[in-house]
Amino acid sequence: MAIVALFVAATKLAGILVTVTIAANAMSFSRYRRRNLRSFRSPIDESSDILAAFNLDPSSEGGKEFFFGLATAPAHVEDRLHDSWLQFAEEKPCNKLESCHDVQPADAIMVSAAGDGGSQQASLPQTKGKKMLKRKKSTKIAMEAMIRGFEKYIEEEEPAPPEECHHNVAAWHNVPHPEERLRFWSDPDTELKLAKDTGVSVFRMGIDWTRIMPVEPVNGSKTTVNYAALERYKWIISRVRSYGMKVMLTLFHHSLPPWAGEYGGWKLEKTVDYFMDFTRLVVDSVSEIVDYWVTFNEPHVFCMLTYCAGAWPGGNPDMLEVATSALPMGVFHQAMHWMAIAHSKAYDYIHEKSGSSNSIVGVAHHVSFMRPYGLFDVPAVTLANSLTLFPYLDSISDKLDFIGINYYGQEVVSGAGLKLVENDEYSESGRGVYPDGLYRMLLQFHERYKHLNVPFIITENGVSDVTDLIRRPYLLEHLLAVYAAMIMGVPVLGYLFWTISDNWEWADGYGPKFGLVAVDRANNLARIPRPSYRLFTKVATTGKVTRWDREQAWNELHKAAKERKTRPFYRAVNKHGLMYAGGLDEPIARPYIKRDWRFGHYEMEGLQDPLSRLSRFIFQPFSPRKRTKPEEDDVELVLQPLELNV
Repeated sequence: MAIVALFVAATKLAGILVTVTIAANAMSFSRYRRRNLRSFRSPIDESSDILAAFNLDPSSEGGKEFFFGLATAPAHVEDRLHDSWLQFAEEKPCNKLESCHDVQPADAIMVSAAGDGGSQQASLPQTKGKKMLKRKKSTKIAMEAMIRGFEKYIEEEEPAPPEECHHNVAAWHNVPHPEERLRFWSDPDTELKLAKDTGVSVFRMGIDWTRIMPVEPVNGSKTTVNYAALERYKWIISRVRSYGMKVMLTLFHHSLPPWAGEYGGWKLEKTVDYFMDFTRLVVDSVSEIVDYWVTFNEPHVFCMLTYCAGAWPGGNPDMLEVATSALPMGVFHQAMHWMAIAHSKAYDYIHEKSGSSNSIVGVAHHVSFMRPYGLFDVPAVTLANSLTLFPYLDSISDKLDFIGINYYGQEVVSGAGLKLVENDEYSESGRGVYPDGLYRMLLQFHERYKHLNVPFIITENGVSDVTDLIRRPYLLEHLLAVYAAMIMGVPVLGYLFWTISDNWEWADGYGPKFGLVAVDRANNLARIPRPSYRLFTKVATTGKVTRWDREQAWNELHKAAKERKTRPFYRAVNKHGLMYAGGLDEPIARPYIKRDWRFGHYEMEGLQDPLSRLSRFIFQPFSPRKRTKPEEDDVELVLQPLELNV
């Protein structure tokens, strides 16, 4: 009887714990839903022929001038650049004896945290060897797991050396002349003319730290500075201005000099001093011809992928650093602290040297809309947002003239990774398409930082889509999201699209195609403008998003979905629907999704865990809400004015 009583007591206790856990997660989701998923009434008048009209005329009465621009980065486009990314891509792990025989865990998973980032697992030639080694091997886990400190190891016997090794960069070794990128260093005019012909008024580019300081400047040695490269950059910036465009200049865009990576980079204070040496050289040379300064591009993305996940060059974290990366004294907070100090010092120096000029200084902050897949995924979303959304901007809030927002889409968190939701549309690099998220994020950031009285700039927004069928509605819907936020009082100064031409996309290589212009790498990098290039040109020159353009873009996408056409997708997905970190050398096929993700029309599904689905099944008959009638396959998409969005 005592055993039975003990069993009953244990069962009751387990029931109480389960009930408390479910109730706590339900309350957490309720708070999350009120803040992030609340329905809103769209301020866009969809009955009008002109859905959005941005003010491009500085002399017009009322309202501030709005600008359109195009964005790029040195590591994406510059040839003759022996930076950390080129070294990273050229590494051949199977040629390194220690990489095949080392008993320490290898980096099996590369993590994607940015809309245009990722990594690769690709096969290299098989090597002989039958010797069996007992080693710890990191298991294949889902995207962004390592960012949150999840890393699992199993002990197993396997042949040594292994049968295959993995390239650091996907879709790089299998394309013509990958090291040439877009030849922007030797031939900037090709890209600049394409940018000018769209009618944009701002061109965002960067100066590569490695090119200016190819070796470590020990004791402040000026002999290590490449002054010829500095002059070349000055000439390129002057060329931008000669095309009638203002310059937005980025100082650090995910490219740490190899010599800095060797000693620990942003984990150490001396990197701040080195960065300021670089910043002073640049500012002293070009401050008079630069209009907007971006000190750091997506600092938390760089820190996560470099120092927490080891997926980008310059990090090489050990197991202890990975396991403790998110702790208050971990490498993530450590690196972010020094990058905040570096921004503040650079901000002061730029303003000191600019004097009476109108240069404005800010950062480009990566923002994605994260939502839970199931009830028990809310804590993971909360943790990720607590690390990435506001802390960095909070730490530099008194040193900002504008807040740059890089937005690509949404992420659905499931366990330690990202879920591929079958009825959602995705970019080629695995980012969920969700224009409403940009509107929601702008409102959230404005609410938090309106006391600063500084404007926002959309410093990056774009989608990888070689077919160009998704890119056109994507562009229009995100512009409507920006316009709606402006109507609601958010001060947005401008919008920069990423990017002009298909280029090297970090650890995803040349796989995902983000460009308005295609590049034939086998034909001397010949440029072929896509239909989205013409659409962007129309919007950038008129400042208007029209109902007709929206209908045309959507009807073409709707037709492709109705015909069940497929397109490339550069992410592997496991049997549970979780996307692996890392790109693919060759894409898999994914169908177009027949879903209405227009701004203000996206219907958010409920939680998809078994408990939540069971709950909906039980209570749905008693719900007064009517389900939307599915579209017929042969009906053309007709846009109706929206009154209430869910």
